[in-house]
Amino acid sequence: MEAEVDKLELMKNPVSVLKELSAMKSRYQSLYARFKPVAVEQKETKSRIYATLNKTMTMIEELQKQTDLELSPLTEEEKTVTEQLKSHIIDS
Repeated sequence: MEAEVDKLELMKNPVSVLKELSAMKSRYQSLYARFKPVAVEQKETKSRIYATLNKTMTMIEELQKQTDLELSPLTEEEKTVTEQLKSHIIDS
């Protein structure tokens, strides 16, 4: 109830609203600056994982050609997981 009263008082006083907006903007900017490096690192890590996955798949294909061996086809579950992994990495 007290919080609602405070909100009503803020709404009645435009100066208070502007001060509150300024404080919120400052908190947002602080959080953004703090977490932006995390988001960048996450994106880079996903890219490295995807590149490693592609490289591994290429190596497997090359080994199959060189040895005249073939792996059994992927199961439906394996295909689904592979597609999900690719879509998660590409989307981000």
